[in-house]
Amino acid sequence: MSFSDNEVAELPLDRPLTIAHPEEKTTSTRWSERALDGVTFFLADVADGLGPFLVIDLTSRRGWSSSDAGIALAMMLVGTVLSQAFVGAWIDRTRYKRLAISVAAATVAMTSIALYYAPDRLSVYSLQFITGAVVTVLPPGIAAISLGLVGRDRLAKRAGRNEACFHAGNVVSAGVAIAAVQYGGASGVFYGVAAMAIASAISAQLIRERDIDHQLARGADGPADEMNIMSIRELLSNRHLLWFVASVVLFHFANAAMLPLVGQKVGRLHPTEAPKLMAICIIVAQIVMVPVALLASRGAMHGRRWVFLIGFAVLPIRGILYTLTDSSTLLIANQILDGIGAGIFGVVALLVMADLTRGTGRFNFAQGITATAIGLGAAASNSITGIIVDRAGYNAGFWFLSLVAVIALVTFAMTVPEVNTEKASVPIQ
Repeated sequence: MSFSDNEVAELPLDRPLTIAHPEEKTTSTRWSERALDGVTFFLADVADGLGPFLVIDLTSRRGWSSSDAGIALAMMLVGTVLSQAFVGAWIDRTRYKRLAISVAAATVAMTSIALYYAPDRLSVYSLQFITGAVVTVLPPGIAAISLGLVGRDRLAKRAGRNEACFHAGNVVSAGVAIAAVQYGGASGVFYGVAAMAIASAISAQLIRERDIDHQLARGADGPADEMNIMSIRELLSNRHLLWFVASVVLFHFANAAMLPLVGQKVGRLHPTEAPKLMAICIIVAQIVMVPVALLASRGAMHGRRWVFLIGFAVLPIRGILYTLTDSSTLLIANQILDGIGAGIFGVVALLVMADLTRGTGRFNFAQGITATAIGLGAAASNSITGIIVDRAGYNAGFWFLSLVAVIALVTFAMTVPEVNTEKASVPIQ
């Protein structure tokens, strides 16, 4: 479906057209960018907390039931969902973005170690809630600093580099976790996450404050006073932004339950090999994401829409392929598609959001409300898919998720135009 010049010109609605002044970055920020590489690399183990490692510790070392361990994971999600929109709005306003990332990472370091020694369930649940709340600083903080460092002209390349560093860090951290358990026992993973968090906090402080344009970092095209900042009500009336959020929520709804479902299927077919096979699935996807993120950033320089459509298209294909085999080798090979979709999504979603919120001064707030919606959708995905699998089997679950993925693809294709300012007929102001 194509969009006319008039349709593109009305993004966002009811805002006067402003001409961006030449505040795109032209001076060298190489030192700060290398420091940002360090932040994103070391955040691999920090952004999602301890995750499955905590479940393993709670159920094996402490003897918790699966349901109690599940509540511990859910408490982190609760903290995240309740905080994301507020934190995004605060990141828009604050000039202490580097400090915010460092404090959040240091807090994760402390909660990770405290979780290992937490004496009771209430302590574990509370620490998980705190972790979920503070990690919401990290995605908008990194996105804001990235935009403020390099400007819009180089944001695509920077976003690809951020994702590549993050996924490379995930691969390395998986090896570190194995070594930590081997040589440090059960506590090794907890201290390993803490060490990664401290390294990320230090890296954030190495970014030079003078290299960050804080007005540009929030998506503003001028002094960030009340005359230049779009109201929240006006932002939420932008139909293209709302359709974009709807499409990415549907994507994550379809994607969230897919890997856990594969894990359950592998566990049923190969119970003794399940942990190792799941680790291989995760590593395969993460390795693929590194080059895909870099390629997606290059492609997005010439148009966001076509690259994003590829990311949407691979998800239903992946879901259908899971129904066609029980071979562990083929199930693992199918994770290549996961790497392609996630690698594209991590880069291009940020770029589309930056374009849709250009000139609004609400870039990070919009990321926050989108992340909140995605989190709720992902939680619903696991619950609903679990019911379907219990009643109709694994293949029914995969077909359901594939159908949702197709709906996500069609929604994006039919409602969101090209938003790259070089391809759209007017700048997205």
